[in-house]
Amino acid sequence: QQQLVESGGGLVQPGGSLRLSCAASGFSLDSWVVCWFRQVPRKQREGVACVSDSDGSALYSNSVKGRFTISRDKPENQVYLQMNSLKPEDTAIYFCATSYYSGSFQEDPNPREFSHWGQGTQVTVSS
Repeated sequence: QQQLVESGGGLVQPGGSLRLSCAASGFSLDSWVVCWFRQVPRKQREGVACVSDSDGSALYSNSVKGRFTISRDKPENQVYLQMNSLKPEDTAIYFCATSYYSGSFQEDPNPREFSHWGQGTQVTVSS
């Protein structure tokens, strides 16, 4: 069974950091574009960071650029999202997702192109 599982969410104060993990089972992430999305109630799912399927390069949305870092851990078959300088507006459920289509590697990825999704992990930034 091919599955993605996110972990690492929680409650953090503004300015703090969290590292989210996306662990894959049943398939290798190596040949897939992997992106992190986030969603808040009554808003569309927003792509925040993607790592390419080829050279490991990364793209970020303007809202997180300079604060978030996406990376692959190939031996562990995981992708991480390091989130620094967190703001209250980063509060959301964060999902990782994979696409086998190289064109999905975008600053603003299209969720419809992603075939595998995790269940999400809640990130709350509040004092």
